[in-house]
Parts: sequence; structure tokens; C-alpha cells
Amino acid sequence: MPPPSRDPESPARRERRRRARQRIDSEGHHRSRRRDEEDSPQASPSKERPKRSRKERSTSRRPESNYSKSASTALSSAQLAQLDQLNRKLGWNENAGMRRPQAADDDEETRAEYDDDREREQEEREKERERRRQEHRERKRRRREEEKAAAAAAAGARQEDEEDEEEYDNPKHKRYRRQERRVASGQALERGSHYQSEKHTIRDDARRRDGSSSDPSYDEEARRRKRKRWICIGAGVFLVVLIVAIAVGVTVSKNSGGGGDSSSDTSSSSGSGPPSNSNLNGVSQSSIPAAAKGTYLDPFDWYDTTDFNVTYTDAKVGGLYVMGLNSTWNDDTKANDNVPALKDKWQYGTMPIRGINIGGWLSIEPFITPSLFSEYSTSDGVVDEWTLSETLGSTNLRTTLEQHYSSWVQESTFAEMQAAGFDHVRIPFSYWVVTTYEGDPYLPMVSWRYLLRAIEWARKYGLRINLDLHGAPGSQNGWNHSGHQGDIGWLNGTDGTTNGQRTIDIHNQLSIFFTQPRYKNIITLYGLVNEPRMTSLDKQTVMTWTQNAITTIQGNGYDGLIIIGDGFMGLDNWQGLLSGVQNVVLDAHQYVIFNNDQIVLHHHDKINFACAGWTSQAKLSMNTNTGFGPTIFGEWSQADTDCAQYLNNVGIGCRWEGTLNMIDTPGGSTSGSVLTPMCPTDNNPRCSCDSANGDPSSYSDGYKQWLLYFAQAQMDSFEYGWGWFYWTWQTESATQWSYKDALANGIMPGKVYDRSWGCNATLPPFGDSDLPEYY
Repeated sequence: MPPPSRDPESPARRERRRRARQRIDSEGHHRSRRRDEEDSPQASPSKERPKRSRKERSTSRRPESNYSKSASTALSSAQLAQLDQLNRKLGWNENAGMRRPQAADDDEETRAEYDDDREREQEEREKERERRRQEHRERKRRRREEEKAAAAAAAGARQEDEEDEEEYDNPKHKRYRRQERRVASGQALERGSHYQSEKHTIRDDARRRDGSSSDPSYDEEARRRKRKRWICIGAGVFLVVLIVAIAVGVTVSKNSGGGGDSSSDTSSSSGSGPPSNSNLNGVSQSSIPAAAKGTYLDPFDWYDTTDFNVTYTDAKVGGLYVMGLNSTWNDDTKANDNVPALKDKWQYGTMPIRGINIGGWLSIEPFITPSLFSEYSTSDGVVDEWTLSETLGSTNLRTTLEQHYSSWVQESTFAEMQAAGFDHVRIPFSYWVVTTYEGDPYLPMVSWRYLLRAIEWARKYGLRINLDLHGAPGSQNGWNHSGHQGDIGWLNGTDGTTNGQRTIDIHNQLSIFFTQPRYKNIITLYGLVNEPRMTSLDKQTVMTWTQNAITTIQGNGYDGLIIIGDGFMGLDNWQGLLSGVQNVVLDAHQYVIFNNDQIVLHHHDKINFACAGWTSQAKLSMNTNTGFGPTIFGEWSQADTDCAQYLNNVGIGCRWEGTLNMIDTPGGSTSGSVLTPMCPTDNNPRCSCDSANGDPSSYSDGYKQWLLYFAQAQMDSFEYGWGWFYWTWQTESATQWSYKDALANGIMPGKVYDRSWGCNATLPPFGDSDLPEYY
């Protein structure tokens, strides 16, 4: 049979050309649609073609001559499905466009005629496919870059957190200018921890510990970093000028004697001069908001920045600022090998407290720092912190007190206390650490920063803390160490109720702040108010206030011991009071020199009284059948006279020499005056303060031995209670009140837990020639 005609105009040739074009067009349309679906990010990888009905499958077998030329330009989904079926039947591969071997009746000649067209179309499709691939690769590349940038940002944040931890281990380490990265202690700032209190507002805009923020946008982070780079460049130029200015300023300050307006010796009592504040180097003043510049929140306005975190923050907990604090702390330390580490619980009632007071620091006492008062004449009437503040005025007051706060207590103070064997420290402070009221002359809130730093230093040396509110609004006893000598205005007089409520409010703020996790292991004792003079106050009013204060503090979650003063009522009169209230301890202060019947005892009898009398009192008070129950002795000293300058008040004398004239003093009375000498010799020989106030190097061996035994006798006696706190660590000149000076002169045990004599041992005789009773 002859082959079919090859006439280009023949109907068979036209039909073959039409069928070939249709196959090519349908293949190109279908494959292009598949590429679009594959490249589309919304396309599902598991998407399948819809199944065709029996009718559609039968239709695909119909002669192709039934389709017109326009079929390739407007194809429905059903038609596309039919073409797919037809192409597969004809042997076309959807992915590569390759045709399988076909039956002999396929028209090879017709395909050859259209190969060039198909190749051109294939090239165009390949170009389009490559273009799409390039777009897809570009999208993937951009995503990878974004992921890398985000990972780098997270790594940088983690590195910054590690640097923050290094700051705690080395507080002098450089602080970075990252206001938004500051993480200070407190439940309001510890969103990354398990601790969170519903009582307090949480800062949702604060950066978390892991460095992330409330907006994870990479673009915003990139813009922020770019701005920060430009700020750093500008700040770098500024810092060069600033560092030069600081160096010149420090030199001028040193040459002018420290730059203070006060001539007080306390500004240099440590012998180290003004603080260097080197941790401000590299910190830009532009990081301090304009509204905060020159305030107590501005580190550049602080007299002393040593061991403070100088990153600006205005964050509060309980309404109290967390300024100066680092974000981490360590409670693994312990005071000595005889006591548990801070992280481990102290067994109060079983393990005796052996503590020390830091008197005269945040609550000024004239006999501890007489240089603050000695420059004034009697007519000036400067007798307490109130009158000192009024006389100095706000500017000079801040200069004077900041120099005092900075120099009187330093890190070395806590290192020395630990070395002496102490395991607790009592820190007296006054209400103006938190706030002041209309008419108050006190320096407000500056001492708060120093209190927080002292707590961290105590932590470093494993010393647990007894917080002691030493001065309450209105004055709780009318004595100078309450801040205001004279009338008692706390729970007494016109504003007594108001002042009582103010004190509750202060405890509310303090207890919220000190129930943060960072203080749980170290603030283990919390004093309500020091020495309320309950002999001059209504007893029931004081007891009602005490119950309300305890409820407030414990209601805020504080679970440590709450300390209440005995009010000078006598320990036996506390039996049955506050029964049923948990975690409350009675505090008694024992001295032999403020009582006319005790100051006249001979030296031998004073030691016997400590061993017998005070031991008996401790035992009776500890027994709930005869006393309150848990009892500590928060103040005592080895002084056997009241000769120390300003001990009884500024400008008056002492009992020992019979010069205690209280008539002309604020709150004075004839009953308080002692105008007859009260030494054991009844002034024959004459009672004199010369030896007691002399340099300890001039003490006789017998006197030194007696002072050492008297101190150890009291330690023994007070440990029949829950323990004791010596008053005080240091003074300017009163050796018999300064544990530091007594230790240096051999009249205190080298370690408070390693004593050479106790009440159970025989008391040696003291010769009159070596230990006169009149001095």
C-alpha cells in the first residue's frame, strides 16, 4: 500500500499538524500551571488532581477532530484533565517533555516539522522556570539571612546577660549603657523566674532575662541596633571629653580637700579619701533621662558609686527604687564554718545569734560621731539629726551625710566583722530612708541606696541581717537616736495616730520590697521599731499598733522573724502578750550604766550580775509560763561607765561624775538629772572619767582583763536566750562602745565563738591597785 500523500495541502497533513499543535499547546499550558503551583508559597505539596468521572474518561477517547482550534486558548479544568489523560496516552512525559516510543502510525514527519517550534517554546519555558527558581532561591536566601540575624541577636542578648552576671561577681566591671537591658531585682522585674506576685504591677515593657522583648520583630531590632551604633559613635566623642573633665575634676577635688562643705572628720574616717567612682567611666550621661538628671536616681549625681550598678533605672518594688542593684546574687556564702550558708536555714532557738550593730550610720547618734556636733556651740542647739539637718540646710546636709554614709561603712567593714566571728548584723535606719513628711528637715531617701549596698556586702560575707527601724515618725522615745530629741509624737499627742499609721505604711512598703526572692535568705529578722518608750506611752495603744504592724508585714509574705522591743516594761510583764502570734521575738537591751543602782556596783559585782542576773532574766523570759517566749538581746556593751562624750545627750554630762543635768535639754526634767557622782567609791576618792575616756593603750592590764571578762560574761548570759547583738561596731572615740577598737586592743575575744572565759569558770580576783573603782 502506497504511503499517504505528503502534499502540504492535503487534509491528512493539516489534521496531523492541528493535532500536534494541540498536543504541544496543552502540554505547555499544563506544565506551566504545575510550575506556578510548585513555586507558589501557598501551594500544598500533597495537592492532587481531581478524579475524573467515567464520562470524562470516555470523552478523552473521542476523535480529536471534534475539538476546534480555539480549545487551546480557553480551557476549563475538565478539559485540562482530559488533555492530561490524552498526553499520557500519547506518551508525553509531564516533567521532561520526552515522548515514549509509539506505534508505527505516529506521524514522525509531522513532529519533525514542529521540533523547532517546540524547542523554542521549551527554551522559553526553561527561562521562565529558571526565573522562578531564582526568585525562589532569593526568597530562601532572604529567609536564611533573617534567621541568622535573629539568631545573632539572641546570642548577643545571651552574651549581655552573661556580662550582667559578671558584673555581680565583679561589681567594678564596666556597666553597659543599655537602659532597656537593665534587670534589677524584684518580683516586678523577674518575669523570667518562677516567682511572681499578684500584689504588684508587672512591667510588661521590661526586657526579660533572656534578652528578648515584647516585640520580636527583626526589622525593629535592626533599626534599634543601627540607631544604637550611631549613638555610640557620637557618645564616644563625648566620652573622651567627659573622661578628661572627670580627671580634672577629681584632681581639683583632691587638691581642695574633697569638695565638701562640712569640716567633719567622718568624710575621711576610712583614710581612703573621696571615692573614685571609676565604674562611671564609659557610661554616657545621655543615658539619663532629662527629668532624672540631678536627682537621687542619677548615678552621676551620687557622691559614691562604688559597687553600685550605675545603669539608670526608675523601677520600683513596693514603691521603693531598686537603683544600684545588680541582677544576680549568690547565697552560697557563710560567715564561718560553725554556721550554715545563707541558702540553708538557720535554726533559730537552737543556734545562738552572735551579731553586731552598725550604729550611728544611717541613724546619726552624737556619741558615735561626735565630730558632726562638736563644732557647734550650746546656743546653736544642735543635739540630734533633726537640728543638725535644720542647721546645715539641704545642700550642706547632703554633702555632709553622703560623705558620712560613704566612709563610715565600706565593704571592708563586713569583711572585718566576718573575721571577728560574727554571723549576723543589725542595721539601724530611720524612716527617712523611705520618705519624709511636710516640715521634716531630714535628707530623704539618699540613705536607701547605701542600705541596699550594705545588704549586698553582708551577703558577700555570709552575714544575715536584722533590719531595725531606729527612728519612727514623731519619735517613739524622744531620745536623740530616734532623730528628734524631746517630746514623743509617735502614738502620742496631737499627731500620734497619724504617725502610727505612717509607720504602718512604711512597713508595708519595706515588707513588700524585702519579700523579694533575693532577700529571703538574708533578711531573716525584721524590727518593728527600736526602743519604744512604753513607760511613757499607753500600753494598749502600743500593743494594738504592734498587732496591726505584724499583720501588715506577714500579710505581704514576710516569713522571717519579727522583732518587737520590750519597751522597758520589764521582761516578766510580757508574759501572755501576743500569744498565738507566730514568728515574733522579744528584744531586750541590757546595760549597767543607765541605771543608778547598777552603775555603782563594783567591778567584781558587775560580772556576777551579768552571769547571774541577766542569765536568770534570759531563762525566765524564754519560758512562756514566766515570760514572753523567744527573746534576743539586741544591744549591750562592755562599757562600765557613762563617761563617753555625748552618750547621754549633747551638751550634758554623766552619772559617773555627777554632771548629768537634764533640766535645760529638750524633754528634760529634774527627775532625769544626776548631780551627785555615781561611781562605786561614792566620790571618795573622786569619781573621774579620765581613765575611761583615755586611750586604750593606757589601760592597765587588770582593767583590760576585766573588760574582756565582762564582755564574755554577757555573751554567755545572752546565749541563754536566742542570742545577741553588740552595740556597736565602731565609734570615733568611745573605745568601750567600739567592738573594732576593743578587738584591736585585746579587750575582746579574737573570735566571738572562741572565748577564753565563761560564767561557769572561776572569776579571778581583781586588785584595787590595778583596777581602781573610781578611775
